[in-house]
Amino acid sequence: MSLEPIEPDTALELYLADKGNELAEASLEAHEYRLGHFVRWCDQQDIENLNNLSGRQLQRYRVWRRDEGDLSPVSEKTQMDTLRVFIRWLETVDGVEQDLSEKVLSPDITPEQNARDVMLDSDRATSVLAELEKYHYASIEHVTIALMWHTMMRVGSIHALDIEDYYPDEQYLKVRHRPETETPIKNQGDGERLVALSDDLCELLDDWIESQRRDVKDDCDREPLLTTAQGRPCKSTLRVYVYRWTQPCRYDGECPHDRNPAECEATERDHLSKCPSSVSPHAIRRGSITHSLNNDMPDKVVSDRANVSQEVIDMHYDRRTERERMEQRRDYLDDL
Repeated sequence: MSLEPIEPDTALELYLADKGNELAEASLEAHEYRLGHFVRWCDQQDIENLNNLSGRQLQRYRVWRRDEGDLSPVSEKTQMDTLRVFIRWLETVDGVEQDLSEKVLSPDITPEQNARDVMLDSDRATSVLAELEKYHYASIEHVTIALMWHTMMRVGSIHALDIEDYYPDEQYLKVRHRPETETPIKNQGDGERLVALSDDLCELLDDWIESQRRDVKDDCDREPLLTTAQGRPCKSTLRVYVYRWTQPCRYDGECPHDRNPAECEATERDHLSKCPSSVSPHAIRRGSITHSLNNDMPDKVVSDRANVSQEVIDMHYDRRTERERMEQRRDYLDDL
């Protein structure tokens, strides 16, 4: 095969142009951000032509990116999986040697790391919600995932919401513990609270209620905010929505795991969690909490809004790196 010389920045430009019609804008921006680090590394290494890129160089980049970005294994996996998709695309345009993408290594995530570190980061959350807004606006899947991301609620709290718990004029939701009618919430009475909503989220809820919500009652004669033909969707159904829509092939049009979506077992309802990239509702909660902390929402506000103690946030939810924490503290130095 005869390769055609191509510079890293040109390759990225062509890749983004090619994917522009396939990916949602948010997904495209996420790819540009992640691959921008690779282009920057190539510049530092004086790599001007990707034709000669080798597996050894890709491994050196992996180590550099892990150290330079202070990445957790989960974040490193996201970065390298995107790079593998990019290298695979380069193979199709004679930019690199065939099968080079198979030499892009990515960390294996252990169950312990999965329980502690996996989260839906803000880039992926934006991509998922952009896809749902564009093609499935105000569907129950769209509303469910938007509520999880923007309110930091546990799946049990969202499951427990009735239409009367939504106050559109005042723009808030009332989370209530009602075990006698089959919707207990974690922390019971201590978990009851008012959750403020943004203009955009209220607009989505209003459109859901106006055009999509089924006017049905549950088995306890209550009117759920989220409904299906059978009444209130069970919590396992809400989890299915999350596992399905956090699969990259759903919102990105690409599988970073070299699988054919048409044949992949993980696209079936009973096996959605078998996709290595799909996440649980708890990972959305963790990602939302970390995103809020990264955007300088005070710890106390996050604690109250998410109904979780500061100690638990520090131990289980806050996935900011030490460098990110340092840079946020630096922002306050000028005020001293």
